[in-house]
Amino acid sequence: MSTPSFSTTLLVDQSPAEVFAAVNKPREWWSAEIDGDTGRLGAQFAYHYRDVHRCRIRVEEFVPGERVVWRVLENHFNFTADTTEWTGTRIVFAIDRVAGQTRLTFVHDGLVPAYECFDVCVNAWGGYVGGSLRSLITTGVADPDNEVRNTRAQELIQPR
Repeated sequence: MSTPSFSTTLLVDQSPAEVFAAVNKPREWWSAEIDGDTGRLGAQFAYHYRDVHRCRIRVEEFVPGERVVWRVLENHFNFTADTTEWTGTRIVFAIDRVAGQTRLTFVHDGLVPAYECFDVCVNAWGGYVGGSLRSLITTGVADPDNEVRNTRAQELIQPR
């Protein structure tokens, strides 16, 4: 039996097209510190958070209204023994309709409890997906660089 990767699910009243559009605006819900194209198949972009985390990501799947998959090509954490823990993982956004609502299933495929970064990343993804992205989808406004969430993440990080 394999160890499960981190996942979370949102149910919203907006259409799959609206959810898809929001997912593809990570500067609005994840971080303003994203450089590069995020909205087409094969595009690559870079993310960084202070000197704590940086990564390079490629858009591996891009199916309007249904699915977006990002592949982490390079990663660096300053707070883990293996600074490359995310390298090779996939960040999946699967969108479908359920009982008149739109379901967004977020999976960070490969982010598993054995990773040293797991608790910090689960806390961060919970805030970004469950808070900021949900807000962008439902209200059109998000808070990607929320200081309360980032302060909590900082409390969990013990730099090496």
